[in-house]
Amino acid sequence: MSRFETIIGLEVHVQLNTQTKIFCACPTSFGSEPNTYVCPTCLGLPGALPVLNREALKKAIQFGTAIQAPINQGSIFARKNYFYPDLPKAYQISQFEIPIVGKGSLNITIGDQEKTIGITRAHMEEDAGKNIHEDSYSQVDLNRACTPLLEIVSEPDMRSSDEAIAYLKKLHSIVRFIGISDANMQEGSFRCDANVSIRPYGESKLYTRVEIKNLNSFKFIQKAIEYEVARQIQAWEEGKYSQEIVQETRLFDTQKGITRSMRGKEEAADYRYFPDPDLLPVYIDTELLQEGQKIAELPDEKKNRYMQSFGIKESDALVLISDLELASYFEAMLEFGASPKGSVTWLATELLGRLKGDMNLHNCGIDPKTLSILVQRIDGGKISGKSAKEILDTLIEQKGGDVDGLIQSLGLAQINDDGAILQAIDSVLNTHTDKVAEYKNGKDKMFGFFVGQIMKNTKGINPARVNELLKERLGQ
Repeated sequence: MSRFETIIGLEVHVQLNTQTKIFCACPTSFGSEPNTYVCPTCLGLPGALPVLNREALKKAIQFGTAIQAPINQGSIFARKNYFYPDLPKAYQISQFEIPIVGKGSLNITIGDQEKTIGITRAHMEEDAGKNIHEDSYSQVDLNRACTPLLEIVSEPDMRSSDEAIAYLKKLHSIVRFIGISDANMQEGSFRCDANVSIRPYGESKLYTRVEIKNLNSFKFIQKAIEYEVARQIQAWEEGKYSQEIVQETRLFDTQKGITRSMRGKEEAADYRYFPDPDLLPVYIDTELLQEGQKIAELPDEKKNRYMQSFGIKESDALVLISDLELASYFEAMLEFGASPKGSVTWLATELLGRLKGDMNLHNCGIDPKTLSILVQRIDGGKISGKSAKEILDTLIEQKGGDVDGLIQSLGLAQINDDGAILQAIDSVLNTHTDKVAEYKNGKDKMFGFFVGQIMKNTKGINPARVNELLKERLGQ
């Protein structure tokens, strides 16, 4: 496969989290009874007129600001004509010649290499409905019809499935951090079409691209791209490339792990785009533009702040910004008084490491305040790290609880009294005078033996303080 270069471009559809649809006042919802949130505009009934949702426009501007792309203050909505059962009007209101967001870019990191992926455009459009296929019939649910979408089109700059996934994860993170979409892939709020082609290394020509439609899982996106690349290479090597690789739309069969033909791929001319006569050209005034340019802290900005302000390692900062809920949880812990270092360890390593199956930060029963108190008790020497793990296990098992109450009820309060610690030290040293002599004759490994005996004999004793006082005792 090293003879060939992979060319990947992605079209990502992001459902904007407005309260109402893009051209009518119907609520946006997921999981409601089919065809309950519809109106004459959603249903494409004759005489129904669309009215543009200002909030959807603002969210599109926010995305353009995030990727440092120009915002077209004047843009046009067009009709994209095609027939499909879940498209009531037989056309989709979209943007073609003048999109809301112009050219921008995203930086991704693969290993220790950084790469810039160009973004051609981001335009607004309405979503279609949903086809539900049963054994012998199909049904159409139009609740999703007219839901606002932002379609983000990349340049064909990605050269592997790893680069594609890194780009998608970065994009997914951005739209969630700036708050324009929940980007729930299971619900279809963040899905993509992958355009894949190959060419021999050294050539600049672009060969036939195949579109893989409606992918909504990072895992399946990667598998679909890898399968399609292998299929195209095999066809080339068998001399069947021109016969088998045609411009078409394919679907990924998640059960079989293969792509299969869906339909021929249309060109722009096939859609017969023309300006929608029911919608005036869009003009973004200065007030709306300024509103849209106010965005929340981006993931990379947050990462740099964590590193510079809190002294967190880059690898830990990357874990924290990998998910909006995780970053918000971490910052809440700091507000409740936990140390940055302790928060990283007990959130990103200890707590996340215990969340199995369907358990997550929302339903595990441990809120940021509770975990913050646990970190503070560790840092303050009230409990040891070992005892803290026992408390954390108990908190997860019982879906929450009082940290200080568990410290008392489980008898895990750490001994910090110097007098008690010295007494425990003297007891061990007096019992092992021969080992003390060996230590003083240069056998430094005996120090660990003493610590082990002290910890064994005295439950809950502060190990850090044991080390300090033991060194003093042995030095006398």
